[in-house]
This record gives sequence, structure tokens and C-alpha cells, in this order.
Amino acid sequence: MPAETATRADVLADVPHEPGAPKPDPIVVVDGMRKAFGGLIAVDVEHLEIQRGVITALIGPNGAGKTTFFNLLTGFDSPDTGHAVFDGQAIDGYRPYQLAGLGMVRTFQLTKSLTKLSVIENMKLGAKGQRGERFLPSLFTPLWRRQEEEIEERAMELLRRFQLDHMRDEYAGTLSGGQRKLLEMARALMVEPKLIMLDEPMAGVNPALTQSLLEHVKRLPAEEGATVVFVEHDMDVVRDISDWVVVMAEGKIIAEGPHSSIGQNQAVIDAYLGAHHDAPLDPEQEDEWLREDRLELGDVPPLREEP
Repeated sequence: MPAETATRADVLADVPHEPGAPKPDPIVVVDGMRKAFGGLIAVDVEHLEIQRGVITALIGPNGAGKTTFFNLLTGFDSPDTGHAVFDGQAIDGYRPYQLAGLGMVRTFQLTKSLTKLSVIENMKLGAKGQRGERFLPSLFTPLWRRQEEEIEERAMELLRRFQLDHMRDEYAGTLSGGQRKLLEMARALMVEPKLIMLDEPMAGVNPALTQSLLEHVKRLPAEEGATVVFVEHDMDVVRDISDWVVVMAEGKIIAEGPHSSIGQNQAVIDAYLGAHHDAPLDPEQEDEWLREDRLELGDVPPLREEP
């Protein structure tokens, strides 16, 4: 295990492996967050804390409420009830652009690059606090020219890191699916985020780029000082890059802990396979299984064949 990963994991060493466990320095705290669509309860999170400076995986079966929970936290949807705090500040009712201004950004399962703009233009749009975006200052070039140069320098630095600098003047729509994922992650870093939330970052990415994406995610806490939360179905990816795992099922948090503890958690096994995944299929099979168990214990003699 790399030294930096070991250091991050050490922060969580004394945290109980249970839903809603308190963290030493949470960057996000959620209480009583609930969202229903008609009669379907999509999210019902009683309490959750996300530790600052680590990589947390949010996993669960399809329909568990993971993306809806992301949408609620990042202002793309509103909870029916609940309270959320980000970096010590209540964020109830905040819109996505306001949260981005505070340092919370997210990516999507389907990339949101602006296909008719060039790669470098997509990157520059991600920078916050641009003077040239306001009407009056935009009329006087000297007021924003230097800042524009600094933004472009930052954009090119990130494009080089993500190995997209050779595509700077290409339309974003010409990039492959994996390259668009890289672009979206690089653009999110233009905000200089405190928290970056990645919704299935590896989905649809070919194997040649998957490892590159994984390495970029793993380096985010050390290189950008960012906390990472990501949704993922590939357990090899979760095992490779996460320091802590949160499991959702039917909208609720049912388990938390390092990935080594999650696979042995009965609630997680039941959520993925069904609570009765190992139950007998019919009464005859139940009788047979009971007899086998009793035979192992020596309670009954084996059946004898009829003469």
C-alpha cells in the first residue's frame, strides 16, 4: 500500500464499522435526508459523515439511491426533508453553482462536455470568479486580460497532466468516451474543489484509459488537497482506490467501513443477493437440507435401501 494511502486510511482506523459512524474531521454531514418520488422512497439517510481528505466509495445495488443522493447533495434536486452541512456551512437550498463556489463539484455518469466548444474552452469555463463574465468589466480588456492568461495556464497544466494537451484546440465532441471522462475530471479541478464527487467515473471507459483514470483519482487528495466521493459498481476499482466504503440499499445507509470489512457484512450480502438467497427452493429441498445437516451432526442414521 502506498505511504500516502496508508496515511489516509490511518485517519479512519478508530472509526466504528457501522452506518452513520462519526468521523474525526467530516467535510460533509447529512442528517435526516429523505426524497420520495410518489410512493417510492429513493433516499432515506438518517445520518452520514464523509471524512475530509480521503477517498470514499459509495456502492450499492442498482436502484439503491446513490445517484439521487448525489443529486440532493449537489443541488441538482431538493430533498423532501433533511439537513446537510459542507465544510462547516449549512447548504440547505443551495444551487449547484453556489456549491461549486464553495468548493463542491461533481461529474456525471454521462459526460457533460460542451461538444461544440474546444477542449481548452471547456476547461476555461470551469474557472470561478472570472472578471470578464460581468458585463461592465468585460468592456475593458485590461481588467481581465491577466486573469484570463492565468486561467489558460492552469487549464494547460491540467490538460498536460491528463494527457489531453495535444487535443486543446479540438472540439470536445470529437473526443472518445474515455477522453471525455478525463476532460470532465480535469474541468472539475479548474474550480480548485475541496470535495469532488464522481458518479461512475469508469463507466464506458475502455481498458486502455481505465488505469489512467484510476491513477488520477488516487492522486487527487495528495496533489489537489481534495476529498473524493465516488459511485462505482466495479468492486476491483473500489478495492483499489477507496479508503472507506459506504453501502446504500433501498435508499438507506446499511453499512460503512474499509473494503476489507464490507464483503463479510451480512447486510451487504443480503442487499446484493437478497435476504433469502440461500434459502431452499421448496419444502422437499428444505427437508433434504435438514436431513443432510442432521446426518453431519450424527443425529439420524442414513437411509437404507429397500431389499
